[in-house]
Parts: sequence; structure tokens; C-alpha cells
Amino acid sequence: MGNALSGWVKSLLPTGLLGRSLLILMTPMLLLQIVTVLIFFERHWDTIAKQLSRGLAGDVAYVVDYIGQYPDQSHFDALVENARRRMQLDIVFEPDAILEKQITQPPYGLVSEELFTALKERLDRPFYFDLAIDDRLLEIRVQLRDGVLSVVAPRKRLYTSTTYIFFMWIAGTALILYGVAVLFMRNQVRPIRRLAKAADQFGRGVNVDDFKPEGASEVRMAATSFMAMRDRIQRHLSQRTALLAGVSHDLRTPLTRMKLELAMQGSSPGVDALKQDVLDMERMVDAYLAFARGEEGEQAVETDIGKLLTELVGEALREGQQIDLHIEDNQMMDLRRQSVRRCVANIIGNAGRYASNLSIRAGRRGTDFEIVFDDDGPGIPPEKREDVFKPFYRLEESRNQATGGVGLGMTIARDSARGHGGDVLLEESPGGGLRVRLILPIGHR
Repeated sequence: MGNALSGWVKSLLPTGLLGRSLLILMTPMLLLQIVTVLIFFERHWDTIAKQLSRGLAGDVAYVVDYIGQYPDQSHFDALVENARRRMQLDIVFEPDAILEKQITQPPYGLVSEELFTALKERLDRPFYFDLAIDDRLLEIRVQLRDGVLSVVAPRKRLYTSTTYIFFMWIAGTALILYGVAVLFMRNQVRPIRRLAKAADQFGRGVNVDDFKPEGASEVRMAATSFMAMRDRIQRHLSQRTALLAGVSHDLRTPLTRMKLELAMQGSSPGVDALKQDVLDMERMVDAYLAFARGEEGEQAVETDIGKLLTELVGEALREGQQIDLHIEDNQMMDLRRQSVRRCVANIIGNAGRYASNLSIRAGRRGTDFEIVFDDDGPGIPPEKREDVFKPFYRLEESRNQATGGVGLGMTIARDSARGHGGDVLLEESPGGGLRVRLILPIGHR
């Protein structure tokens, strides 16, 4: 029960930094205003209502006493005029009338309760009052010996406008303070969002050279650290690429000489085997360099993903693969084109090596663009699906390059997808083979 309640409370709280910061700022202000209003309502409103009620009840008691002392009509007419002019009371006497109903218990409401108490203290006669006969008037009826006295007074005799003015000031100042807090916190959160966007763009290969530290000192420190990290990564990748370029040149030169020498030897079982070994070595060197080079040096560009898929499927069809391509939604995306091309080509190539037919479905899934590859091959056991993403791991245990490859295809595919903020997942295909799900985020264009 406690965990469920805690989870429900957490679900109501904001998840973003802006929302949480505003909650931290506004909660004490709101509590302070609530306490202030309660104190005002308890003290000021109670005091004012009591004083106003006593004043009105005193005027009514004076009128009743005056009529008792001077019952003649001339004095009554003078009383009516003076009460209207000086007390804002309209007096009507109903001879021989009987009060239909009276109030004997304090009614609900602070004003009604205070008025009942005041009239009870000052009148020793049955009475009744109605505070809602009009938007601006109230009526008090008192039973006299020879009739009923009706006193009509303005509602402002019991209500004061200072209460509403106070509430308006509280609400107005609260809105102004909350508005200032929102503007201030948005300015403080904006540099953090820009830093997060720059980090995401850098991970996708988008150029972020125009990013500059801004905001509070802690945010500037984080931004400076990010820029230093970006420069170190770029420098490391550049050095690694230069090293690999040199290694590639050094390896290709003797391989080329070996190929020429073997070509001049003619054809024999031993020579043909050596030629195949040299070709395998070239493929392995190319695969190693492609894996080690990764995405260094390639910038993300706006790419028509549907067109890219169509081109790759066309190449595979020309090589004899059976592929059914269906693009549900086309999408323009910022991608490292060659990296994604290698990723998709490796997945299609693996399917062509182990399966007869391949189905490709591509379309938007929320904020992602998803490409699903379903083949009719033997599939991969669930316990080995993560192993195939390890460098140089091959399900086919022989080291034959023609049947098992180098063992880097799926590793390169997942590295490419994760470099774009996505992933490559392996599942069981509905047709019994393997399903490869390539996920590429669409956001952060």
C-alpha cells in the first residue's frame, strides 16, 4: 500500500528540471499565502464581522426601544426619516401582524452567526432575518406587542470590501511572483537543454562547433567539460584513423605484390589456394578497418531513408536475393549516410547468407523510425543473440570466410545504430526465422 501510494505521488510530480524548480520555489510561497489568508480570515474577518453585526443589531435595538417609548404616529414618522437618513435603514411597521417564523439557533455561516449572536444579546423579542432578499439588501423582522417591525438595511452594513481587496492583492501578487519565477527559471534551464542537445548532436555526428558555454557557473563548467571531452574524442579518432590508414597502406602493398606473383605462377591447386587466402586476407583487412574506423570523419546530413533503403535493396536484388520491401512512411533524417548504409547492408547481407527470403518493413513508430527485417532462415537461439554483437564472434564455428564471414557485421551494425541514438535488436520472426529490428530516432533535427 505504501509503495503504491508513493508511486502515485511520484507520478503526479513533474519530471523536468523546470517543473521541479518551480515546485520548489512556489510551494513555500503558496504555503505562506495560505497561512496569511487563514490568519486574516480568522482574526480580521472575524473581528470585522462581529463589529459590523453589533453595530447593525444596536441600530435595530434602538429602533425597537424608540417605538416602545414613543408609539404615536408622529414620532414613528420622524423615526423612519431619521433612520433612513442617518442609519441607512428602511423601517416598515405591520400592525397586528405575527412573525411567521423566527430563528432560535445560530445559522450556518460566520456573518449569520455573528448577526444572530448580536441580535440575541440586544433584543429580548422573537426575530428573523434574511440576508439574501436582494443582491444589495438584507431584512430583519422583529415581533413587537402590536405587530411586526421590518427593517431593511444595505448588505454593506455587514460586509466589508477590504476582504475582497485583500484576496485580490494576494492573488495578483502571487500571479506576478509566479510569472517572474517562471521566466527566471526558464532562462536558467535553457542552457542545460542546449548542453543536452549539443551532446546528443555530437553523438549523432552533427557538427556542434558553434556551441558556447552559458548560464550559471555550474552549467558553464559542465559545458566546458563537454567541449574538452569533444575535442579529446575528435583528436583520438583522428589519430586512430591516421594510424589505420598507415597500417592499411602497409598491409595492402605486400598483398598486392603477392597477388601479382601468384598471378604469374599460373594455375595449380596450391597456387589457387594461396590466391583464395590472399583474397580472404584482403576482405579481413577491409572488415577490420571498417570496424575500427567506425563513423570518424563522417558528418550527419539530411538523408531520405526510404530512398537509401530502396537503393540497398536494389543492389541485393541484382545479386540474387529475394527481398520484399514495404515503406509505410518515408522520412527525412539527419544521418551519417555511409554508416547507416553499412549497417543496413550488413543486416541484408547476413539474411542473404542464411535465408532464402527477406521481408523489410519500414515506418515511423512514435518518435523513432523503425526498420524490421524478417527472414526465413534458421534463426539464432535466444541465449546467443547478444553474443553475435561481440567483435569477431561467429555462430558458424569454422573460420571459413565464405560461410561465416569475419564476425564483425552485426557489431558494425549495432555500433552504427547506437551512434545515432538508436539500437539493433534481435527477435524471433513470425515466420520462424530471425527478426532484426533497427531503430533510428527521428528527433533532434
